[in-house]
Amino acid sequence: MAAHTSPGIDQHPDIMALRAHSERATTNPAAQAVEGLALLAGLFLAASPWIVGFSGLTTLTVTNLIAGVAFTLLTMGFVNSAYERTHGMSWAALGIGIWTIIAPWVVSGSVDTTRTIWSNCVVGGVMVLLSLATGAMVARAARRP
Repeated sequence: MAAHTSPGIDQHPDIMALRAHSERATTNPAAQAVEGLALLAGLFLAASPWIVGFSGLTTLTVTNLIAGVAFTLLTMGFVNSAYERTHGMSWAALGIGIWTIIAPWVVSGSVDTTRTIWSNCVVGGVMVLLSLATGAMVARAARRP
């Protein structure tokens, strides 16, 4: 019995065109800037309890660490070659940004201090804006041939 020699799905013309389109989108300097800033925002959120000085507030410390790592991993997906599979995750990143803003008021314990509110609202706002920018760039790129 002869082996099947047709090319795999990853060689399909539509998949190859999608990859080429995604590579063009990620070489855009504005996209690279947004993705770099998003990576920094995620790393800052993960480290913020120690940078800003509220690591003693365990519930918010753990929340920020998990949310920051998740945001960073999503951002790394935008940057890496898996862009065509992960660019839709900008909505998940948006959710993490919104969660970051409201977290000081909704996690257990009394963690809504001036430091935590300012830190989370500023970095969460930046995350929201960067997620919206990523989504807008993806939508704009999808409309172009």
